[in-house]
Amino acid sequence: MNDFKERKSKILVATTVIEVGVDIPDATIIVIECAERFGLAQIHQLRGRVGRSDKESSCILLYKTQLTPISHTRLKTLKETNDGFKISESDLILRGPGEILGSRQSGNINFKFADLHFHSDLIFTAREEAKKLLEDDKDNEKVNTLLSIFENNEAVKLLKGG
Repeated sequence: MNDFKERKSKILVATTVIEVGVDIPDATIIVIECAERFGLAQIHQLRGRVGRSDKESSCILLYKTQLTPISHTRLKTLKETNDGFKISESDLILRGPGEILGSRQSGNINFKFADLHFHSDLIFTAREEAKKLLEDDKDNEKVNTLLSIFENNEAVKLLKGG
């Protein structure tokens, strides 16, 4: 790696260990083999290793011709944007948000009324309403009433320390 950084070598062959923390401004081309096997965030991090100067750079993704629909969507997203927020939003849609109060980092949440992607405006509104409720409820009467309604809810039990 030092030889590459000091321009003694023109090529660096590496594993994904270079994903974070490698800053070599003269690196202008990265080739990622088996791109269909990586997630959106990981490829976005890998391609961020090039183009760290004013020099034109390229990221070449090599992949199998028979892609799964999810792999196809991932690679299409990477082709269409460099915007990390759009990439993370696409990743959220493809992988699911995981558990809020659990350990699963992907998969769908079993919300009864909301979808985090399609109802994000409602979630923001609910947050604002909850803030107002807490500000107006000096004796916690309304909050305690709501908690008693959801007494059997696992998330509420965890919040109450149960």
